[in-house]
Amino acid sequence: MSFPDITGAIRASAPQLRGRLSANEPVAPFTWFRVGGPAQVFFAPADEDDLSYFLSRLDPAIPVTVVGLGSNLIVRDGGVPGVVVRLGGKAFADVVVEDQHRLRVGAGVPDMVVARRAAELGIDGLAFLRGIPGAIGGALRMNAGAHGGETKDVLIEARGVARTGEHVILSNEGFGFSYRHSSAPHDVIFTQALLQGRPGDKLAIVAEMDRITAAREASQPIREKTGGSTFKNPPGAKAWQLVDKAGCRGLVVGDAQVSEMHCNFLINRGAATAGDIENLGEEVRRRVRETCGVELEWEIKRIGVGARA
Repeated sequence: MSFPDITGAIRASAPQLRGRLSANEPVAPFTWFRVGGPAQVFFAPADEDDLSYFLSRLDPAIPVTVVGLGSNLIVRDGGVPGVVVRLGGKAFADVVVEDQHRLRVGAGVPDMVVARRAAELGIDGLAFLRGIPGAIGGALRMNAGAHGGETKDVLIEARGVARTGEHVILSNEGFGFSYRHSSAPHDVIFTQALLQGRPGDKLAIVAEMDRITAAREASQPIREKTGGSTFKNPPGAKAWQLVDKAGCRGLVVGDAQVSEMHCNFLINRGAATAGDIENLGEEVRRRVRETCGVELEWEIKRIGVGARA
């Protein structure tokens, strides 16, 4: 499966581009599920200015999708039309200490790395990030949270680049945060965030992170090919309890399975397709709806098109 190669036209319109541009590059290796088709165009910008230049020169009709660590993502088997942007490399991996117990963090930095760096500095309030298997860019988009903390609790502001190439800064209030959701403009690619911590005891922070790590390892299939929590918790309920009540623990579609350890996790047993995983999720939603009268909402993001004949 492949898309028409449009990289030549893109390079012609942006001759000073410095980042890596490729056609029909597999996206599956960048996801935790390890499934899915190619990106029509894959772009890894050299830095924020390179991203801005690229977007300003890109045909507005070409869709743009951002992929981070791929921990909460299903890429469909037909691949992703348009451009997939991935913020990798040193330009998006900085963690800079600022006054008043603040950290300025690149969007490509894994959440757990931010938590660890904060602990080393004796900065409290960010330990919850240890329990989130993604990067800061994704945390901004979905108000990621765990163990009593959410992104909205610690964000001061974020920098990004709009689809036009314009540099933007968005305050916490501008995100319109709610449970596992932000109302930030969809066309902005976030490049860094300024996070607020508070003074704390280094040993106590490390102990809290160790507790979070132990809790994850004891209750979640983190060593499997998975995508984190599949469904959002409905108001007043736990998604995993509803999935369990509907008899879906261990349910299999193709080579995808509802985890026996934690039934709000789907796993790729080795040869699953993206279609297997998404169809399994939809079957779980159907059974929960019929058994419990509750409509589960996907927390995992699904992008791209289905397999083509």
